[in-house]
Amino acid sequence: MKSIALLSVLLVGSVGLFAQDQQPAPAPPPPGQTLTPDQLNDLVAPIALYPDPLLSQVLAASTYPLEVVQAYQFLEKNPGLKGPDLTTAVQQQNWDPSVQALVVFPDVLKRLNDDVSWTTNLGNAFLAQQQDVMDAVQRLRQQAQQAGKLASTPQENVSTGNDAGTPYIDIEPASPDVIYVPVYDPAWIWGPPLYYPYPHWFWPPRSVIYGGIGFGFGGGINVGFFFGGGWHGWGGWGWHPAWGTRSIVVNNTFIHQYNFNSARIANVHGTSVWAHDAVHRGGVPYANAALNDRFRGNVRQNVVHNAEPSRGTPAGGERFGSHPVPNNVPASQNRSAFGGQENGRAVQTHAEHGYSSMGAARSAPVRSAPAPRSAPSHGGRH
Repeated sequence: MKSIALLSVLLVGSVGLFAQDQQPAPAPPPPGQTLTPDQLNDLVAPIALYPDPLLSQVLAASTYPLEVVQAYQFLEKNPGLKGPDLTTAVQQQNWDPSVQALVVFPDVLKRLNDDVSWTTNLGNAFLAQQQDVMDAVQRLRQQAQQAGKLASTPQENVSTGNDAGTPYIDIEPASPDVIYVPVYDPAWIWGPPLYYPYPHWFWPPRSVIYGGIGFGFGGGINVGFFFGGGWHGWGGWGWHPAWGTRSIVVNNTFIHQYNFNSARIANVHGTSVWAHDAVHRGGVPYANAALNDRFRGNVRQNVVHNAEPSRGTPAGGERFGSHPVPNNVPASQNRSAFGGQENGRAVQTHAEHGYSSMGAARSAPVRSAPAPRSAPSHGGRH
């Protein structure tokens, strides 16, 4: 369709020309505060209409914001890597698998990097209030559907279901091989944020969005191009929501088959319920004392010390917002993600100055055959 083709051209060539409308943004809540349903609605709105496989992966990856930044900068430094060459190169990086596989979606990775404070806050909320976050996604989907702004298209299938009396809306790619990432300004779908600021991302102008309702798609991403003949469709992707239990199911077979980082996966065959791996947190503090107590002990038990810990940022080191962090260490070296406990402490110090928790100071806006799922995908604006 002409409008879809026009949108794709704009996204590829000139999305940087369009900034979201300036709205008086609400102030983020104090650090560590439990977010209300309305605050969570605002927080998750930018990704609530993503297809379920991508939504689940983004929620998991957002709990590792430093690795998200590293992955984006890796793409920036290696623009010539495409398809299998890219996935092969990423396999050598010691990132969480949810971050490694995000390189398949460069526009999404860019968004998460462009407002890394929002990404960190999303991950903190997901760690502290996982069920509430997934409830918020379903609320927003229901509101969008009732307003006529969410329906099946040639790019994705939207379906409804019910689990023990709890309704849910499922969004899946229409093609087994190609995914289209939705492009929408949440203000056009649900109105301006009232309780939590939307991220500082670029939005295409509403006049070119499909259907005139502020919702469209970027260019299709052929996932088979990255994974070759072993790809068997989205049922075998690495992450899916189980809406009935408000959890994420991880397909460990996918991670193992495509040589992503499976060193810390107990069973590389079949599926498991997603659990945060504190080793990949990279020293970023958690949002509250309970999460610190829960996860930081795990870091101390698993971090391997360097023989000579670095006390500065090596040449070519990555950056988290405006702060330098050590280079990522290849997974083949079997070391911690940021070069040992000493560097982890340095990263934590940087993170505490504006990147530490829900409601922290915002980053400067940059305008610019896998096993089938064994767990059911069920479940349930202002």
